[in-house]
Amino acid sequence: MMINDLTAAERRVWEAFPLGAAVDFTTAEDDATTDGAGWGPERTVRARVLRALLLTAPQAEGEIAALKISGAWITGGLDLKYATVDSVVRLSACHFDEVPDFSGAQFTYVNLTKSVLPGLRSARMRVDGGLRLTECRFRGPVKLTGAQISGTLFMERAEFTAPDNEPALRLNQAEIGEELCAPGLRADGEVQLGGAHVAGAVDLKRARLHRPGGIALGASALATESDVVLRHADVRGRVELRGARVGGWLDLSYARLSNPGGTALRVSSSVISELWLRKGPAVEGVLNLRRAQIEVLFVEPDMLPEQVLLNSLTYTSLIPHEPAQRRLPMLESDGETYLPYSYEQLTTAYRRIGDEDAARRVQLAKQRRHRATLSWYGRLWGYAQDATVGYGFRPLRAAVWLLSLMAVGSVAYKVHPPSPLKADEAPDFNPVFYTLDLLLPIIDFGQERAYAPDDWSQWLSYVLVITGWILATTVVTGVTRTVSRQ
Repeated sequence: MMINDLTAAERRVWEAFPLGAAVDFTTAEDDATTDGAGWGPERTVRARVLRALLLTAPQAEGEIAALKISGAWITGGLDLKYATVDSVVRLSACHFDEVPDFSGAQFTYVNLTKSVLPGLRSARMRVDGGLRLTECRFRGPVKLTGAQISGTLFMERAEFTAPDNEPALRLNQAEIGEELCAPGLRADGEVQLGGAHVAGAVDLKRARLHRPGGIALGASALATESDVVLRHADVRGRVELRGARVGGWLDLSYARLSNPGGTALRVSSSVISELWLRKGPAVEGVLNLRRAQIEVLFVEPDMLPEQVLLNSLTYTSLIPHEPAQRRLPMLESDGETYLPYSYEQLTTAYRRIGDEDAARRVQLAKQRRHRATLSWYGRLWGYAQDATVGYGFRPLRAAVWLLSLMAVGSVAYKVHPPSPLKADEAPDFNPVFYTLDLLLPIIDFGQERAYAPDDWSQWLSYVLVITGWILATTVVTGVTRTVSRQ
């Protein structure tokens, strides 16, 4: 390109580039809503001029060339496909009338802070330093699939908008050497992080991700050695983290997760150090934790939705400490008929902190849930065990039953004693020990075989014998279950 073909604005840029000097076209009237299309030729720069500068312009001896422009209206498509750009590129607060194409290009550093673009094509681009998209506004898809960024990807308060059924931001398979720093990011459309690897944290604090009825954040198989932070985020649509690997926290504190009629959060088959779900409104939609492996599960019951999928969920600690009555609804909202493993996990969590009473309550709830899956006679026997000794987890009930029946039998047989079978051989009648002989199938005080009740007292003896066997069987069952647990 000949220098004589340049406009006055372009000449300023051309002369500043070899020196690494900044060219500032901004005015006091500029603001966030300024439409760059209304800017005049005094701040208009053609994209092909920038391309020629970056690829062919000579370097000034002893200087470090850099493209530093603020507040320009850039016309035409900035095509740098597969180019190698050694100079720093900073195009801040600029407006682009066409989508730049950086696909497969290699950069040292790129800064588009506060710029407005109709989209960005940057698949498989490589940046040896950082990529800064802070406060950018994208009116079309941003494609960073397979990008390799050695430093940090900055997207603080950036805005992404895409047509229906097209992702707003694609970072699938991207490699980020430091952090993905995007607090306050706003996206109307899907944000894709599937298969991405981030060495540092994924910071989406206060993010607004809206794709109602669809996937708002698609991060299946995301891998990060640090945290994924969605604190105070507002998400309308599904958060998809199936198969993710999170070395630190998955922090959803104070977040609003809403996808009525569908899945709000899916972390199935993920491996997460800590999952925090607290201090926010109740999740609207299904919470899917199936097959996840979580070291610390920090979940407040008030944030849980009506349906929580827990099949094969594994966790070491469950906090904050809550009574069993507050945790059991989570197990009963799975939608599956009966999942004993979920009850065992909760029981183990309570025993790990020494709360044996809560652990027994969970085991009792497990038996009651299991009872609903049995045949009618199995359920009948289950009701008998529950009423008598609480499936062995309420052993004091047996003593209450025994004392009550002993009192009833003693009074009844005192009023209407049975007749002796052999008057000359029978021991002296004792209504208390006669009642115990009927109730306790193993102990023999010699009363039952020496006397024969009649009329209504005979029916009472039948009731006492049957009840005694039920009590004995359920107590033995409960003791066996306790010993096997220990």
